[in-house]
Amino acid sequence: MRPIFLLPICLLLTQSILAQPADSVLTLQEAIRIATVNYPQIKAAQHIANASALELKAAKQDGLPDFVVGVETAYGTLDGGNGLSNGVPGLITLTGGPATATQNWQTAFGALYLTNIDWNLYSFGLQRAHVAVARGQFEQDLQALARQVFQQQVRVAGAYLSLLAAIHVRMAMESNLSRTLQLRAVIVARTAGGLNPGVDSSIANAEVSNARLSLIDAQNFEQVQANQLSTQMGIRPRTFLVDTAASQTLPKDLITTPAPDVTANPNLRFLASEITTSNLFSSYIKKAGLPRLNLFAAGQDRGSGFGNTYATNPTDYSTSFVNGIEPYRANYLVGIGITWDFTDRFRTHSRAAAQQQRSAAFTNEYELEQNNLINQLTLSDQQIRNTLAKYRETPIQLQSAAQAYLQKEALYQNGLTNIVDVSQTLYLLNRAEIDRDIACNAVWQALLFKAGTIGDLTPFLQQF
Repeated sequence: MRPIFLLPICLLLTQSILAQPADSVLTLQEAIRIATVNYPQIKAAQHIANASALELKAAKQDGLPDFVVGVETAYGTLDGGNGLSNGVPGLITLTGGPATATQNWQTAFGALYLTNIDWNLYSFGLQRAHVAVARGQFEQDLQALARQVFQQQVRVAGAYLSLLAAIHVRMAMESNLSRTLQLRAVIVARTAGGLNPGVDSSIANAEVSNARLSLIDAQNFEQVQANQLSTQMGIRPRTFLVDTAASQTLPKDLITTPAPDVTANPNLRFLASEITTSNLFSSYIKKAGLPRLNLFAAGQDRGSGFGNTYATNPTDYSTSFVNGIEPYRANYLVGIGITWDFTDRFRTHSRAAAQQQRSAAFTNEYELEQNNLINQLTLSDQQIRNTLAKYRETPIQLQSAAQAYLQKEALYQNGLTNIVDVSQTLYLLNRAEIDRDIACNAVWQALLFKAGTIGDLTPFLQQF
């Protein structure tokens, strides 16, 4: 059995991670580790896997013989009577003793000591099938845990990259505001000297206000992404200090695969475990309709306050509790028996057929998911090529926009162009900076999409 009872250790690790200083840099690997041991759905999946491990242990113990020991004492009358009797479910009335001519209310204590053993000696594979089903369910729950962990790791990585993109947009807006303020200072000075019309200063003030509004929007978007990352990590909202340079260089390895291979994807492995467990359960149902061979043994000892001659001597009884519970008659038996419910054979056949239909449905779901993943793998390669093409184009756009802005600014200072042309180039430069920062992040996002499709984040994380 796999060691899965590691949750307390993981929680201690989480506490040590969360106890780091607030100004420490949160890396993507640390964010994933925190989410892995702290996200509630992962904890729930871990508890379910632990429960399945215990169910497997219980299934193995079901093969042990039933060993029952009982002790019973009672106080009552022993007046018999000739007549019929009837057992009502849940209520059985017993009488024992001689049939007297009149009602006899003489009472005494009595006791019964019982030992019973019942062992399902041979069930034509039913016990083994039961253990196999429990083991299959345990494996399925382990795969469900692995799927939940992997999916959450992908979500955290995506949220981390989105936060990085939001930070770069905010930094671009700060640079844009700084340039706008510098440009306004020049415009105000030239307007005060009568070199430019007064409307230019109004336009400059409007551009500064627009830059401030854009910066506020960027800051709000960054806060939203930070909150989303906190949610995916399973912690309270906080301000993150992240390595903004991490996603500004291209990945060294784009995870090239010679042929589509998605069999390691945790979601696909979970669906495969569903098929296996369903088939095992179908086999278990079939064996439930077979005969069962049982070995049984029983030992019994009785005590009674009524004496051996009570039938002929009504005074031969004692109201003493000790005399009533003292054993005086013992019996035992040992036997072997076989039972077979013939009609249950038909019921189990129908139930097994129904379970096979569920297995067929699980197989269809597996095929659908496999096809989706193969299509996603092809799409991820296309996205990587497209984002790389955009990344290679952004330096040209940025260089051209920067040159255009410098030229227009110089022309404006010499009175050869107007403020509208300068504002237009300022907008183009700001947009080019944002495109540059987002382009590289988009390559990482496409690479994450491919790693998530394949089902292995290790190559992605090793180069981040």
